[in-house]
Amino acid sequence: MKSNTYKSKKKRKRLHLSYVIFLLFFLFFFTAGRFLALTQLPKQSDVIIVLSGGQGRVEKAAELYKAGYAPYVILSNAKEATSKSGDMVQTALALGIPQDVIYTENAADSTYQNAEYTLPIMKEYGFKSAIVVSSDFHMRRVNFLFGRVYKKSEIELTYVGSASGYNAKRWWSDRKSRETTFNEYVKMIGNTFGYNGPEAKSTLDQIKNWFR
Repeated sequence: MKSNTYKSKKKRKRLHLSYVIFLLFFLFFFTAGRFLALTQLPKQSDVIIVLSGGQGRVEKAAELYKAGYAPYVILSNAKEATSKSGDMVQTALALGIPQDVIYTENAADSTYQNAEYTLPIMKEYGFKSAIVVSSDFHMRRVNFLFGRVYKKSEIELTYVGSASGYNAKRWWSDRKSRETTFNEYVKMIGNTFGYNGPEAKSTLDQIKNWFR
């Protein structure tokens, strides 16, 4: 009798655990996209930091600049082509951002390096706050990596995403959003374990090959 009671309790525990696991998976599935698309309300800052790698980012920075949220702009990996106007600097100028308020760095090859190479510029010019701009789907990882690099700097960061066409609410409904979600989570896991830059991209390519 005791043996049957023990087995029954054990079975109920396994069943409850299965429900919990299913619930967690269900919650993750439906909130994964919205979790990635972190964005905050812009606030008055010393400078706007714009990350390379996607269309619409410099445009969002120009919008914030013209709205008076910050008097200066830092373009990270500024040599990268970003619009029909050309590279990030040429795009910024075409959008009406004056040359004399633009600072650049041209070496970043990853989100981690965007943070790593903009921090010395922030310190050199005495900037104490910044609005960080990147694509909406990218902002959670930007927050994670900039938070790590800027942790002891006492610089206040605000994160504002630019529209990219990413479907955060229904990320599974189109191929581009599915692939973007997969890529961001794999990169985030890699970044958590210290894989950054070209090394992280190489790892991501290897993982993608497993599913082909």
